[in-house]
Amino acid sequence: MTRYLPARHYLWFGIAAFVGAGLSGWVGVGWALAFIPAALFGITAAALLVMAFHPAIEIHEGYLAVGHRHIPWMDIRRLDRTGWISPLILRITLYDDSRLMLIYPGDLDSCNSLLRHLRRFSSDALIDGIPYRQYWGELLAPGTERKQVPPRRYHVLRPEDEAEVERLYQRLKTVGNLDPKNSTDEK
Repeated sequence: MTRYLPARHYLWFGIAAFVGAGLSGWVGVGWALAFIPAALFGITAAALLVMAFHPAIEIHEGYLAVGHRHIPWMDIRRLDRTGWISPLILRITLYDDSRLMLIYPGDLDSCNSLLRHLRRFSSDALIDGIPYRQYWGELLAPGTERKQVPPRRYHVLRPEDEAEVERLYQRLKTVGNLDPKNSTDEK
């Protein structure tokens, strides 16, 4: 079992935002425009404190536990990542097409580790739209191989220069030397 707890810095930042809301509110008594940052600090403090007290996420051999909810690995049909890495925000689709938004407020290393565990144990799921076996690079059955696309060729020279290079190459192949001097003359 692996247990992922929220990072402690969310608590400290939440407390700091709460103190900022209090100071801005105190200044707002004399100057009404200070209530705007007080409200913004208050909203930020509430969001950070909710993240700090988010339930732990546990990875077990047979299931994923988020707080008191247990989700068997075979019930996960799709695991889609959003643009958020820290905090990690994932969309999980279950077997009955119900959706779950998984939010893990951890540091960057813990978020990457949790994401790797979730991807590894969700063996029946599409991972970001790619089947599990293909995502992890396992060999596909012989009938399902994709046709190899030839690599794209980028033009470095203009067509006239390409023709000149081709002409020089053909001359080099036939003569063996591009220098007009004879190699026996050099000493």
